[in-house]
Order: sequence, then C-alpha cells, then structure tokens
Amino acid sequence: MIKLTKSEKKTFLGLQLLLLVYSLSGICSKMAAGEPFLSPKYILYYGMVLFILALYAIGWQQVIKRLPLITAYASKAVTVIWGVVWGMLVFKEHITFTNVIGAVVIIAGILLVVSEEEK
Repeated sequence: MIKLTKSEKKTFLGLQLLLLVYSLSGICSKMAAGEPFLSPKYILYYGMVLFILALYAIGWQQVIKRLPLITAYASKAVTVIWGVVWGMLVFKEHITFTNVIGAVVIIAGILLVVSEEEK
C-alpha cells in the first residue's frame, strides 16, 4: 500500500495537475504544425508551448523537492493518457480498445513502481 503524508498527497495531486498542464503543450504544438511557418498563429501557438514548458519546469522543480523521485518520474507516464484524451476531445480522434489497454497498463505500471518504492 502506498503511504504518503498529507503534504505528499497534496504535492502528488499538484503533480497530476502539473502534468495535465504539461500535456496541453502537445495540443499547442500540433495546432502550430497546421499553420504556415512564422505566421502570427504559428508564433502564438509556439509561444504558448514555451510558456507551458516554463511553468512545467518551475513546477517540476518544486515537485521533486517534495516527493520521492521515483514517484514523480513514474507519474510522468500519465501524460500519454492525457494525450489520448486530448486527441479525442480536441482533434476528434477515436479511442480504440488498444488505447484503453495501454492506459490501463500505464496506470498499473505507475502503481507498481510507486508501491515497490515503499517496500
């Protein structure tokens, strides 16, 4: 069983929010790819990517000060799941059974890594 202190639980939830925000950079990047090079929209989308990555870098430094490193790094895999969700919601991509199985494997892997760290 994973045992986190109240403070670590807050940090872990903050990490999940941070990873959600980080995953938005993929949306901005894909949107920029559909625009002409150096057009105003292209610059706007890539500016958003840089802004999101800067926020992520600052947040990540705070997370790794407060959580075990293995917990923080294992949780980064959740961005793959966010990518599938954003693909469906924003780009109207279809989620396949294989996508669902992959998401389950990622979550199970995170839980296994984190629970092994506790032993």
